[in-house]
Amino acid sequence: VQLVESGGGLVQAGGSLRLSCAASGRTFGDYAMAWFRQAPGKEREFVATIDWSGEHLYYADSVKGRFTISRDNAKNTVYLQMNSLKPEDTAVYYCTGRDGVITTLGDRYEWWGQGTQVTVSS
Repeated sequence: VQLVESGGGLVQAGGSLRLSCAASGRTFGDYAMAWFRQAPGKEREFVATIDWSGEHLYYADSVKGRFTISRDNAKNTVYLQMNSLKPEDTAVYYCTGRDGVITTLGDRYEWWGQGTQVTVSS
């Protein structure tokens, strides 16, 4: 599976961005998908995950109520709508997927995109 993220950029605090992740290569609709992020000098951290049906979602406490993960299986795409952005949201955001149930553990995911930079200025 190949994953390609897009939609990152520079935004002021309080602003919004929507990240997209286009998947190709296998049956996208069968897989759990997730977003992780990594800030400079910090470890990669879980952001949000969604199961194959889109009915089961889970978020990190740091983004709950501000970020929304969704998917369109017809378009082989998963999204991350980010609202009320804060400077601490600045990071490279990675899309990832796995053949299985949702999990917050990065090492359980099988496919990773190249990442897209999100920078939030204060």
